[in-house]
Amino acid sequence: MSSALDFESLVRRYERDLYRFALSLTGCEANACDLVQETFYTWATKGHQLRNPRLVKSWLFTTLHREFLHTLRHRDRYSDDEISTLEVDLPAVQPDAFARLDSATAMQCLAQLEERYRGPIALYYLEDYSYLEISSILAIPLGTVQSRIARGKTQLLRMLTEVSTAGHHPGGPHDP
Repeated sequence: MSSALDFESLVRRYERDLYRFALSLTGCEANACDLVQETFYTWATKGHQLRNPRLVKSWLFTTLHREFLHTLRHRDRYSDDEISTLEVDLPAVQPDAFARLDSATAMQCLAQLEERYRGPIALYYLEDYSYLEISSILAIPLGTVQSRIARGKTQLLRMLTEVSTAGHHPGGPHDP
């Protein structure tokens, strides 16, 4: 079951059932999709180890459930704040503030982000990678990617707002 055709037929056969199971576990469509995608990714990388092809369905469901439990353990260990709880920390933005910004200024602000936020933000917004791809590239859990992008956006927004309202570029002659 390791050829591309077998993988595609496996996805067609079990994707809907895995999604329903994941949705029942998470209660969230996006998280359910992420779990299913991670399950098939795991199959693509480790499925060849399965000795008995008749056990593929249970292997997939077990893998999905283990990934769900891993996500729960990670969430318990590392609290991810909902963006709505961070809204009070967001700076007030004037409607025309970003019209005055240029790409060089935005890139300078991006370069000033904390390293742990810079990578995920750059991969997501500049390279158009998905959260799952970023997770794989940076070898960090999916929830961490989501959290770092949310927190990075908050920091970047704050920097851009300060630059825009001050009317100068970061690192320019007006900075102390």
